[in-house]
Amino acid sequence: MENAAYPTLSRINRMLSRVLEWITISLMILLTVIVAMAVIARLMGQSFSWYDEVAAIMLAWITYYGSALAALHRRHIGFDTVLLKMPRQLRVAALLVGEVIVLVFFFLMARAGLQVLEVLAGDTLISLTWVPIQFTQSVIPIGAVLFMLCQMLSLPGYLKLTAAGISLEHAEIEEEVETELEKNKDRV
Repeated sequence: MENAAYPTLSRINRMLSRVLEWITISLMILLTVIVAMAVIARLMGQSFSWYDEVAAIMLAWITYYGSALAALHRRHIGFDTVLLKMPRQLRVAALLVGEVIVLVFFFLMARAGLQVLEVLAGDTLISLTWVPIQFTQSVIPIGAVLFMLCQMLSLPGYLKLTAAGISLEHAEIEEEVETELEKNKDRV
């Protein structure tokens, strides 16, 4: 979420957004290539023994990195309309309580993810015995920490809009309308 009042934060958000976009897009492309190769192999009477296991892991990775990206842009399910119906002080308090709940949840998830990694020490994938399960499951604590980071980075701008009584969705719609009007200014 862009915010001119926080230029350094906006720069960090843009950089992190680009990194998460590249990771997510790269994983999606790689998953698509693997699925296409597996389909072609099956049509030719062959089958990859590792396909199902790797595809499931990649889908989980896409989910974790994509959800961190969504958190950075405040694209997860929210209740702007409910918050905006509250008086300003109650609205800000409710928003902060919600943020704390989300951060605590993801902190606990990161902690549990690290415990899972300890338990899985020495285990490998069934079909690719050279790939440690710790590597594949590292996305749990990494994704949880990334989600917390993205949530905190996007909080100042979101808090400012919500405190001012501005819906994030409405602000984005108005910004898009302004952009389109600016683009089409020459046509009129």
